[in-house]
Amino acid sequence: MELQNESHNEGKVARIIEEQTSKLPSDTFLWASLASMGISLTLKCLGHRHNALFVGQWAAPFLLLGIYNKIVKTQGHDQQDPQP
Repeated sequence: MELQNESHNEGKVARIIEEQTSKLPSDTFLWASLASMGISLTLKCLGHRHNALFVGQWAAPFLLLGIYNKIVKTQGHDQQDPQP
């Protein structure tokens, strides 16, 4: 059973965001996540505890952005909406 609303079209802002994010390779977000973890570890070793925690929390949002990027590339509005 598919629960997709066929009459739903993406808004102008969502379409612009999808067009821009789909230009980035998906592994960009994976590398950004790994880099934030590495920088966090380095900061922790240097004794900058609060900065390490701050930067370390970037890993999850980067991974979520990577998932969003992959979904846009495979299921984005261009798969459903006619081109203007």
